[in-house]
Amino acid sequence: MLVPYLADHLSGHLGLAVWLTGLLLGLRNFSQQGMFLLGGTLCDRYGYKRLIMAGCGLRTVGFALFAVSTSVPALIVASVLTGLAGALFNPAVRAYISVEAAERKVEAFALFNVFYQAGILTGPLAGVLLISVDFRLTCLAAAAVFAALTALQACWLPERHGTTASSTRPVLTDWKEVATNRPFVTFSDAMFASYSLSYQIYLALPLELHRLGHGQASIAVMYTLTALLAVAGQVRLTSFAKARWQPEQAITRGLAVMGIAFLPALLAAQFPHMPCRTVVMTTAVLVSAMALTAGGMLVFPFEMAMIATLGRQELTGTYYGLYNAFSGLGILLGNLASGWAMDQVRGAPALPWLLLVATGLASAVTIRRLDQTGRLRTRPAPV
Repeated sequence: MLVPYLADHLSGHLGLAVWLTGLLLGLRNFSQQGMFLLGGTLCDRYGYKRLIMAGCGLRTVGFALFAVSTSVPALIVASVLTGLAGALFNPAVRAYISVEAAERKVEAFALFNVFYQAGILTGPLAGVLLISVDFRLTCLAAAAVFAALTALQACWLPERHGTTASSTRPVLTDWKEVATNRPFVTFSDAMFASYSLSYQIYLALPLELHRLGHGQASIAVMYTLTALLAVAGQVRLTSFAKARWQPEQAITRGLAVMGIAFLPALLAAQFPHMPCRTVVMTTAVLVSAMALTAGGMLVFPFEMAMIATLGRQELTGTYYGLYNAFSGLGILLGNLASGWAMDQVRGAPALPWLLLVATGLASAVTIRRLDQTGRLRTRPAPV
């Protein structure tokens, strides 16, 4: 509802320099990605519900601050609070789902993704309507949503936590256990590139639409199509995959689809002088976006369940926290690489798409190899 339009508000309505806008957005991202491990550890020790509520409460305050703030110090506080909020509730939500779902983790995470994509679909649309009135109204509406979520969770969300709640064991001991869990670290490394691929729906594909002369409306159409695909097809696709494949096989196939998803854009880029090139390339980008979403739909539920399978239940939040931190680093490095490739597009228009195809296929091959050698099947002994 709010975040997609924040950069425009900071640089446009408030007149901040582009570097300062980038700094504020970077602080928001760093306070989230950099604190995921801490958030996961806190939810293991103090309970998932408390951290979910704390995150929603902080985001309420952060969004409200954006509504009333014009000074840089206040905007810095708002940026940090909204990022830290995500670091608190993101691992806690995943840990809660994992523990509550027990043996039905895959189905639970599939349903979670349906609601997540529904939010992606409806949130920006609501934001557009509210921004047409006043950006401050958008901020206050977003704050009200999170305030309502906090209140509802306080009343209706059952308490759940790992058995390390209130543990006196040193935090560093838990972190060492997670960081030295070789199957978990191996899986995290192998999945490193997948988050770079999935993020291209916010980077390479929109940039290509802009390069073709399209405006925000075309990008909105792309996001709407992908969100509708996920909402309509996630549960069915997950049920189909679970009935036929092992988790590692589903993840391998999903990663391959995510890589192959960029083939339409790659093939269209080979013919820069074809008739109706804009139409063909636009269609290729939309097909790539849909295929990328389908691959992510196949991967996500099995990936989330795999993380819990590779670690101790008592440290579920810590495992998700560290994995989210890995994912953030993958997005950062992947964006640097894909951004560089997009800058070379005039001399080598196929280069960015070729790199993305190769990245997806390499990740798929890596997971398959790890599965064949049994390196993803070892569970750590309870401590």
